[in-house]
Amino acid sequence: MSYAVGDRVRARAGDPDQHTRLPRYVRGQPGEVVALLGEWVLPDSSVAGRAATETCYAVRFAAADLFGSGDHTVTVDLWESYLERA
Repeated sequence: MSYAVGDRVRARAGDPDQHTRLPRYVRGQPGEVVALLGEWVLPDSSVAGRAATETCYAVRFAAADLFGSGDHTVTVDLWESYLERA
């Protein structure tokens, strides 16, 4: 599954047992893809001794969704496996 700029996505919820670079404060939150950043080695796989690559996306979240207030946005770079369609 791949996403395009403008797609509504949700950061996956949950707390995996293995290493992840998915920030806890965005887990389960809706956002919008604002840029495709290309293919990069997924740190989660690198830690496990594999060098799998994935597409990375810049995803914009409303601060009010993340923190309960604020009229600004927060943009986080996230790998494809961290996302699902919203």
